Amino acid sequence: MAEPIMIKRLLIANRGEIACRIMQTAQRLGIHCIAVYSEADRHARHVRLADEAWYVGPSPARLSYLDVPRLLGIARESNADAIHPGYGFLSENADFAQACTEQGLVFVGPPASAIRSMGSKADAKALMQVAGVPLIPGYHGADQDESTLLAAAAAIGYPLLIKASAGGGGKGMRTVTHASGFIAALQSARREALASFADDRVLLEKLVYPARHVEVQVLADQHGHVLSLLDRDCSLQRRHQKVLEEAPAPGIPDAVREAMAAAARRAASAVDYVNAGTLEFLLDAEHNFYFMEMNTRLQVEHPVTELVTGLDLVEWQLRIASGEVLTVSQDDIKARGAAVEVRLYAEDPAQDFMPSSGHLSQLSWTPQPGLRVDCGVEAGDTVSEYYDAMLGKFITWGQDRAEAFERIRQTLARLKVQGLRHNAGFLYRLCTSQDILAARLDTGFIARHPELTAAPEFIDKLPTLLWAALAAALSQRRQASAPPSPWLQLHDWRMQGPARQTLRLSQDDEPVQVVLLMQGTQIHWQLSSLQGQLRADYEGSRLHIEHEGRRTACDVHIDGDHITLFHQGQTFICTLVRHRSQADTADRGQGTQAPMTGRVIEVSVQPGMQVHIGDTLFLLEAMKMEHRLTASRDGCVGEVMVSPGDLVQSGQSLMHWKEV
Repeated sequence: MAEPIMIKRLLIANRGEIACRIMQTAQRLGIHCIAVYSEADRHARHVRLADEAWYVGPSPARLSYLDVPRLLGIARESNADAIHPGYGFLSENADFAQACTEQGLVFVGPPASAIRSMGSKADAKALMQVAGVPLIPGYHGADQDESTLLAAAAAIGYPLLIKASAGGGGKGMRTVTHASGFIAALQSARREALASFADDRVLLEKLVYPARHVEVQVLADQHGHVLSLLDRDCSLQRRHQKVLEEAPAPGIPDAVREAMAAAARRAASAVDYVNAGTLEFLLDAEHNFYFMEMNTRLQVEHPVTELVTGLDLVEWQLRIASGEVLTVSQDDIKARGAAVEVRLYAEDPAQDFMPSSGHLSQLSWTPQPGLRVDCGVEAGDTVSEYYDAMLGKFITWGQDRAEAFERIRQTLARLKVQGLRHNAGFLYRLCTSQDILAARLDTGFIARHPELTAAPEFIDKLPTLLWAALAAALSQRRQASAPPSPWLQLHDWRMQGPARQTLRLSQDDEPVQVVLLMQGTQIHWQLSSLQGQLRADYEGSRLHIEHEGRRTACDVHIDGDHITLFHQGQTFICTLVRHRSQADTADRGQGTQAPMTGRVIEVSVQPGMQVHIGDTLFLLEAMKMEHRLTASRDGCVGEVMVSPGDLVQSGQSLMHWKEV
């Protein structure tokens, strides 16, 4: 498909990874790409890649990427003839799609009527019922009174899901196990839905558990042709947001797979759908499937479908929007191998996936066959607290599922991310889980396996601080001609024979002394009450250790007194110290600080209140999600420094404990 298409100047009304992804295809097709950027994104990667870029407004999305009049004004001023909304933001906003059309712009997506039909989950379920698509038992009525919803919940039975009627991505979604928690969960879901989608309506669904999340990609042109492009498994989720996706979905009987595909095509035809879309289903243990929703846009996980079908979905989006006929038939759609995708997020899995923001000092990986990387950032960029925390996606293709997973494992094992907290180590553990490799998947898998989210303390059974000490010592020996670091304390160093070296290091805690007795590659070590022998060598930036008959390696980055270790996706940061800093001891455990920049939604404590471990202290909104801050100790509340509605910075004190 090399022939030119109608669209010549494309405005991409989005940012980050998806904006970069759209440009990759559009520019290949000879289309002039126009980016928009907020104040926070002035130097972002999608701005650097664009043919031209326009300032759209201040950092908050509602004042920039969601400002429809400003976006349409930029489209006119830049002489754009089409707008691609990407995903998120305005991608499923029917009024925006209609406004584009009314101004003579090609909207690269479905018609406004289809977005409206599927934009309300409640209305969509009614349509699907008519189309003969199986539905989950639940309530999707217009009456949104709390008492009505509470009664409906009792009729459905617990456990159940409260879901925002508009939007998706897990926002405005809450699981409720007992009637006593329903109202609080409803209010929280409504707040989040209103903040994310400007619509606080909800629906209720019976919780199907255990269940798999399987979706079918559809593609439809303006001439009545509708294709289903295989299926994807998106069961591995945290906080109702996908983490790992693969295509095709493993272990589904052919008859069920074909029935789902047929249901997806019926659903698309029922709303006269055009362009790319996705039908999402829940699959229970007996392989019964139920309609959840239709996403009337491109999905984050579309690359796995592209790799197994050989189709460029963004190219087909642009061609369909230009009025072209699908030249692919349903019989042409065959699975070629398997593909798996993981989403790299700036977040801390060990802290309930708390988002992280800041300077991304390093992001690098080792190229290999079958690897595709879709990123919205590069090393040196700043990750803003204003937007979604996804940095990018790593996608691998293999002749079969096992090869695809082995390739993603190899990629994550050597991935280097530095400067902020991230989930690469968690992704590595997911991709090496025997249950996942055996395709024992369901939406509750991650919640049932907290060991996957816990940050490991050791590398190959040896203390992390020992690895850091060895890296520092061997690096110093290799550069013996250079002036020694003032942080290193050398004793009895000799050109021949054993040399004793003592270092003090810390890893977010008290400094620990490490003693090394080194003779060639043979090293005797002591750390607190632990001691042992090993062999080690340091080549380039890679530290190799041979211990108990096994050889292991990790990548190392040394910057002054900071030593960063990269191992199996995990980043370990250690510091060489001479003495204990007063800053280490000041106010330790004396109060609660904001873990990120955000807005205070709710203050649950007041001065003089007695609280216990686990009690809610504050609700904070950041990166379009609610985050509950809880007490880490029993105690009495002293001063409370914030109020609902306050904007707080990462590290800002929210309250102090009253000392008794």
